[in-house]
Amino acid sequence: MTQPGSLWVAVAWSEMPGWRTDVLDAAWGAWMRSCQRAVAPWVAVCAEAKTFASAPDADKRAWMEHRLRPYRVESAQGESRGLLTAYFEPVFEASRSRNTGYSVPLYQPPAQLRPGQPWYSRKDIDTLAQPQAALQGRVIAYMADPLDALALQIQGSGRMQIRQSDGSLRQSRLAFAGSNGQPYQSVGKWLSDQGLLADTSWPGIKAWAARNPARVNDLLWSNPRVVFFKEESLPGDDSGPRGAQGVPLTAGRSIAVDPASIPYGTPVWISSSGVQTTLQKLVIAQDTGSAIAGAVRADYFVGTGPAAGDLAGRLKQPLQMWALWPQ
Repeated sequence: MTQPGSLWVAVAWSEMPGWRTDVLDAAWGAWMRSCQRAVAPWVAVCAEAKTFASAPDADKRAWMEHRLRPYRVESAQGESRGLLTAYFEPVFEASRSRNTGYSVPLYQPPAQLRPGQPWYSRKDIDTLAQPQAALQGRVIAYMADPLDALALQIQGSGRMQIRQSDGSLRQSRLAFAGSNGQPYQSVGKWLSDQGLLADTSWPGIKAWAARNPARVNDLLWSNPRVVFFKEESLPGDDSGPRGAQGVPLTAGRSIAVDPASIPYGTPVWISSSGVQTTLQKLVIAQDTGSAIAGAVRADYFVGTGPAAGDLAGRLKQPLQMWALWPQ
């Protein structure tokens, strides 16, 4: 079985490491969110899956083994090992107005932005009059640290504690609303290529920036991609931001994938072991990202806040994936 960007090889359920030990109930809610947007061939499967929402794990597992078939995801060259990274929803303080403590703007999309057409680069936006004029009146809020603003753009969404004009604090979510169409470039790779830093984890990058304030703009401008946001109120539950499939992400159960390799809404078994964590669990393909490309490639959503951010900044380890598809 093939997808445009990957080769799927049918295997036995027993070939998936840890298949009988995961708590499937924890993934069911995430899957049901994807089922709200089910397309062929998932419509009938999702209708059946909903009836198992309250069933014991043993019944869920037996039904999946009867109704689905596992496929090992490989590249066109037959490579079954890839890369797992992680992402999170950061929480930052911001201000509605520019002041000495908060001077880094977060923008709504400019009116003339056209999907698929490159707009001004990050450096252009920071230094040229034309893009600055186009962004007049488009500021949502101001942040204190340009590296934090970059992290928010890389993650694609985040929660903000925004100080209002009357001094009160309000928490809201900034969701992805578009980009300038420029390619994403890793600031960590730029530092490594320049021979400036060996530890290119996010904590390492921030420490380097603190030591080299005169070169922070060079670091920022090495990534020409800028993300624009829209502000949303927070839901009453603990759901994460909406992924590319259009459903809220679930911490520990949602992944971003290359949709040419794995379609949105697909249940995926992942196996990954490294210094940061060992994972053998069921997750759902619900998101994508500009850096998430290739057959065996996934970005694991780890949740909201500083602890999630610390893990996301350090997790980079080998990965195997199995797509579960209707019989």
